[in-house]
Amino acid sequence: MKIAVSSQNQTNVTAHLGHCQKFWIYDVDNGTIQNKELLQLTKDQSFHESSPKDPHSLDTVQVLISGSMGRGLVRRLESKGIQPIITPETDLDAAITAYLTGSLAILTSEEVEHHHDHEQGHDPEGECGCNQA
Repeated sequence: MKIAVSSQNQTNVTAHLGHCQKFWIYDVDNGTIQNKELLQLTKDQSFHESSPKDPHSLDTVQVLISGSMGRGLVRRLESKGIQPIITPETDLDAAITAYLTGSLAILTSEEVEHHHDHEQGHDPEGECGCNQA
């Protein structure tokens, strides 16, 4: 199983998945991390800039963990057979370990949008521009 985690700063799970260009890819076998490798995308390869109809570098992962993503991006990932997970956990390895044990705190995109609306004044429908079809 391959699990991608958004990590723009290469240190923590980061939010704004649509704009993220750096992802840790974890290879997991029998619940154990076998390998961890950094994938760096160009700006044009970010979800915000790329077309949902085109192949993507993250199409080979089964799970994608991030601090936030819009509903459009959730639908886009699901249509490619990728399980989108939004979590408040910021520690990379802790997020993976918790996911594998079923104890990862998970938020819905609506919970994240509600938080952003109050904290930052974002428009939930246009957050990261990722609500494209």
